[in-house]
Amino acid sequence: IDTIKRLAREKNVLCSEADKHVIDKFSRETNSQGVVAIVGTKEYTDVDEILSIATTKNEKAFILLFDEIEDPHNLGALIRTAVCLGAHGGIIPKHNAAPVNETVAKTSAGASAHFPIAKVTNIAVTIEELKEKGIWIVGADADAQKSFTDVDYSMPIALVIGNEGKGIRRLVKEKCDFLVKIPMAGSFDSLNASVAGA
Repeated sequence: IDTIKRLAREKNVLCSEADKHVIDKFSRETNSQGVVAIVGTKEYTDVDEILSIATTKNEKAFILLFDEIEDPHNLGALIRTAVCLGAHGGIIPKHNAAPVNETVAKTSAGASAHFPIAKVTNIAVTIEELKEKGIWIVGADADAQKSFTDVDYSMPIALVIGNEGKGIRRLVKEKCDFLVKIPMAGSFDSLNASVAGA
């Protein structure tokens, strides 16, 4: 608690003490551990800003496209992995997708606050725009012919992770340069979207 207070003072963040009743009122979690932060909503960016991050770092673009990921826990876990692996940003559709909310923030262990995300109207159109800018599109698809190890990831890449139940939508799948799968060795042939994405 003292460390939190000190960091809040250093960053000019208003910090005040409250009793358990007040903490419980503001916390949506049953185990807040006695600390609650009130923050604004996620500020989204645009695709060009994400690409400029890669350019500024003199790196080949590495972007994630989340095609209608609905579970905020999956989105949060994917963002956490993406940040750990050095991805430059993510793209989500405006509709039929989990928003970047407090569940995503918690599941991502706070990584969502540092991960640029663009919200777009049409993922398929965005893919075409990325391709025009030299980005190769790799879609994760359980029915793909290629293993994920059969693709060269040293080029600028956008990795598409599909919906938990339906996978990547047909039109989005058709726009991918490569479709890859994770070979399954057992009698069970399904991975959680966040685990497959990782």
